[in-house]
Amino acid sequence: MTGVAAGGRWFEDGALHFGLGIEDTFVPQGGPGERPIDEYALTDHYARYAEDLGLASDAGATFLRWGVPWHRVNPARGTWDWSWVDRVVDRFGELGLRPVIDLLHYGTPLWLDGQFAHPDYPRVVAEYGVAFAERYGDRVTDYTPVNEPMIHALFCGVYGYWPPYLTGDDGLTTMVRALGEGFVRTQRGIADVLGDRATFMHVDASMRYAGDVHGEHRAQAERLTHQAHLVEDLVTGRVDDAHPLVDLLRAHGTSDAALAWFADHAVRPDVMGVNYYPRISTEVFEEGVHHGGGFADPRPAQDAGVAGLVEVLLEAERRHGAPVMLTETAVTAPVADRVAWLHESVAAIRTLRSVGHRVVGYTWWPVFDMYEWTYRHGTAEREEYLLTMGLWDLVEDGAGGLDRRRTPVADTYRALATDARANGVPAEVERRWAA
Repeated sequence: MTGVAAGGRWFEDGALHFGLGIEDTFVPQGGPGERPIDEYALTDHYARYAEDLGLASDAGATFLRWGVPWHRVNPARGTWDWSWVDRVVDRFGELGLRPVIDLLHYGTPLWLDGQFAHPDYPRVVAEYGVAFAERYGDRVTDYTPVNEPMIHALFCGVYGYWPPYLTGDDGLTTMVRALGEGFVRTQRGIADVLGDRATFMHVDASMRYAGDVHGEHRAQAERLTHQAHLVEDLVTGRVDDAHPLVDLLRAHGTSDAALAWFADHAVRPDVMGVNYYPRISTEVFEEGVHHGGGFADPRPAQDAGVAGLVEVLLEAERRHGAPVMLTETAVTAPVADRVAWLHESVAAIRTLRSVGHRVVGYTWWPVFDMYEWTYRHGTAEREEYLLTMGLWDLVEDGAGGLDRRRTPVADTYRALATDARANGVPAEVERRWAA
């Protein structure tokens, strides 16, 4: 399904669109005690891209969230190697599968010293986004400038896990400003290339807090709740004198001129995407217990199920006034649990749509299993970090490769994705899809 829907863009046709994603985390910088993360290398996607895109199409998906390995296509500033991406984009066209491009899914090229903290980062990332749009804009019109910018800010700017290894409120503010400016420049640059053919799907992780949120942890819970939206608030021009975190930004080096720049150059989502994982998206504050968060000192998580999903989708719709989409969801669990969550989450979204909410898409993430980010700081073989959460399981083939083994999750997904009546597909659109 490609092109503009009759009477508007594809997400305006009244249907619930089903998509998938391929895990595309890239943190190519290594170091003592650290291994680079390139999920495409870990999962053999570089070699098996044609098969992998075929799996998404066979499962009944009409779009695929897919990330560009910036560190590979841009080995030096102003130098581009699009040869592999050319083949992938061609494969999307062969399958009639809509690409929704993750331009930045963590990580910068190796040549960018200081990574996100480099003063040129915002212009460098925009140059990359514009170069992609100029090359593929005749076939690719849907873009996510930055996937999960607040997770970027936490891992790179608060916890010090990933380059540039910043910490605390200084690190948070540095990352939020850099990511936000790069986000704005990228979106505006692509829009200059593609005009009104471009659509932008903003995507961030949902972060919910439960437990002792009205007692001793009240102030921290309130701050983290606001902080979860901080980059999106900044790029959409919502950070003004009344914003709950404006004093934090100012106290850590954000000038009034910088805030005015964001207000004057605000960008908006055409679709607001929410990533929600029922078993990890809700962290619990415990009375008398204090955690720093992150892998080193995590808070316990609570399975909030469909209640949490409904809450985050409605909040996104309320905040942004745009169509919303579930852009990632899954459970890391046996097949039966994955199938159950598919049914429960799709049913919840169909119910929201039935009472008038503009939920336009559902994305299971990922098509096939992925490897946990703790691989970066570990020493074991990759199979020790496998997360079983896909429609297809990844199975070691004994020769260093990975087989894709279809599971009943794929069959369940296909049945749900291709149920035109339940998904509100207009008859004329259904005929076009079938063609």
